[in-house]
Amino acid sequence: MLAIGAVLAAESGSHESYLDTVGSAVIALGLYWLAHSYADVLGHRIQTQEHLNITALGRALRDEATILRGSAPPLLALLLAWALGAALTTGVEAALWTVVASLVTVELLAGIRARSTAGELVFETGVGLTMGLAIVALKVVLH
Repeated sequence: MLAIGAVLAAESGSHESYLDTVGSAVIALGLYWLAHSYADVLGHRIQTQEHLNITALGRALRDEATILRGSAPPLLALLLAWALGAALTTGVEAALWTVVASLVTVELLAGIRARSTAGELVFETGVGLTMGLAIVALKVVLH
C-alpha cells in the first residue's frame, strides 16, 4: 500500500489520462515487487554462495506477492473513479485516501487478531494512520 500510495502521490494527476496513471502505477508496482523479491534472493545467495536460479526467484516472487495484493484497494478505487467518470485528480485523491483507510484498517485488524490491549490498539492504529498521512504529506510537498 505504501508503494502504490507513494507512486500515486507523486503522480497526483500529472498524467493526462487514467490509462497513463494506472499504467505507470502498475509498472512502478511491478518493479517494486521484482526489486523486493530480487533483493531477498540476492541476500540469500550472498549468505549461501548459491547461483541465481529460476526456482529461488519464483519462490521469492510468490512470497512477496502480498505487495501486489496490498495495492488492490487503492488501484480499485482509482479504477472505480475512472468507471464513474470522475476527474483524474478526484480518482487519485480517492485512491490516496483509500491507502490511508486501508493502512488504518489493516493495523486495527492485526491488533485485534493479536488480542492487543486498548492502548496497544491505539498505538498500532496510530502507526497505520501516521504512514497513511505521510503519503498525503508527500502529495502536498510534491504539488
